[in-house]
Amino acid sequence: MEKIDKDNMYGSIWDFPENIVEAIGIGESINLKNKYSDINKIIVAGMGGSAIGADVVYSLIGDEIKIPYIVIRGYNIPSWVDSSTLVICSSYSGNTEETIEILEKAKSVQAKICAITTGGRLEKLCRKYNFDKVIIPSGLQPRAALAFSFIPILFVLLKLNIISNNFLEWLVSSTKLIKQNRKIYSKKNDDNPVWALAKKIYNKIPIIYADSDSLNTIAIRLKGQICENSKMLAYHNTFPEMNHNEIVGWEKNSELFESYFIIWLFDKKMNGRNQARQQIVMNMLGEIGIDQFKLEVMGNDFEERFFLLIHYGDWLSYWCAILHKIDPSPVKNIDILKNKLLEIK
Repeated sequence: MEKIDKDNMYGSIWDFPENIVEAIGIGESINLKNKYSDINKIIVAGMGGSAIGADVVYSLIGDEIKIPYIVIRGYNIPSWVDSSTLVICSSYSGNTEETIEILEKAKSVQAKICAITTGGRLEKLCRKYNFDKVIIPSGLQPRAALAFSFIPILFVLLKLNIISNNFLEWLVSSTKLIKQNRKIYSKKNDDNPVWALAKKIYNKIPIIYADSDSLNTIAIRLKGQICENSKMLAYHNTFPEMNHNEIVGWEKNSELFESYFIIWLFDKKMNGRNQARQQIVMNMLGEIGIDQFKLEVMGNDFEERFFLLIHYGDWLSYWCAILHKIDPSPVKNIDILKNKLLEIK
């Protein structure tokens, strides 16, 4: 296994709870020097793992945030961004061109800006413009730095009195649950349910379905992890929305169905009507022979189960890579794209 996983993605996934603890320490040390008065809306700009971190924040404390909060994955800001808008620019490398362009555009309308990064151009721009910045540890694949992506956002919002510190309790309890389960998830044997599921999906195209209210962020994360770590195509959608369109798409091209494997994300916190919708569609697709798996984990609180599901999905993508005998860390196609873009002015 070590011969395949040359950059030790295994260790990066294993270290998730330790990263959470380290990120809490970084968050507690944040000292915002600039003034952020009259903030009445929030934007987090980022791509890939940085954007997922922003999604995680809203999935878990969205009910506590009493002002608009949106995540931007792209180059442009809404026309309503102004001096009362907090814009958090998150880029692990500090060189994400979309995020840097957002910073420049937000600056042009006097938005309140801070950044989360390991360095790069983003850190240099923050020094140039005297924007606050949170420096996080380097040396990881951005997708493996999830804790360093979302926890600083929580602490920035805490320092600005937008949220309370209640999140600290479930962050700590989540690390304990993850540590218990990683002993199982990290084993290459059939007693590990993640390894067993990986053997079922690694030669298929996974389709991840989740409810739009509770687990959509995990579905996005899992899809991305399978694409990047496993080098496999994967797709996701949400219900109830897919009940109004995609469900009809399962009527034709049945000769392709054996290539698909549906992973249904489930949690008991889900809206009761969504639970019913999920079960009905599972039954419908089961009748036409679609391979399916209902993924649920155990934990006392939703937040604990949320993070354990993320951890489960990270291991699932890892084991699919090992089954394909491919190093999960390199992202060759992304590197090719970035280099080609550098040739275009």
